[in-house]
Amino acid sequence: MSQPTSDLQTQQPDHTARRTRLREFQAQLVERMQLARSSEATQASQLGVLIGGTRCLLDLQSAGEIVSPSGITHVPLTQPWYLGLINIRGNLVSVIDFARFQGGAKTVIDKDCRIVAFSSTLGFNCALLVSRVLGLRNVTEMREHEADESQPWIGQRYLDQESHVWSELDLTKVIQQPEFLQVGL
Repeated sequence: MSQPTSDLQTQQPDHTARRTRLREFQAQLVERMQLARSSEATQASQLGVLIGGTRCLLDLQSAGEIVSPSGITHVPLTQPWYLGLINIRGNLVSVIDFARFQGGAKTVIDKDCRIVAFSSTLGFNCALLVSRVLGLRNVTEMREHEADESQPWIGQRYLDQESHVWSELDLTKVIQQPEFLQVGL
């Protein structure tokens, strides 16, 4: 005996609703980022991301669009940390596994991963694969933590109220590193 069509429809997961919720979340995040960019507290609010196991802060002036990691086209004869190219709104953008670039393990792409494009103000069509976007963080609510000078692209480090260490990632310094610019083997 077959079940009515309406029963079958309610038993299957509603992928459209999940996609709609994800789009709404992304739209809200973009709206909050634009609001934070235009406010006086621009320096206080930064985008929190997880790169490998490291919590990083990206300046809202340097971070651009956030997209899912689908559609990356592999480029042969490139560094292992260079994942390939992705089309973001008609622009070809290089995708970097930054955790691997820094000597860490390869980032496993899953449902939480995102690609954070560099802002067009940097003039560099590049994006970072991040394990997770953690939302906006206000550094005025954190206290300064010991510096790590082993990587020139890491700025100030902070300790939040839950004792998590956050490192400011300076994308302008990243694109000045000769090893970052040498993606070919």
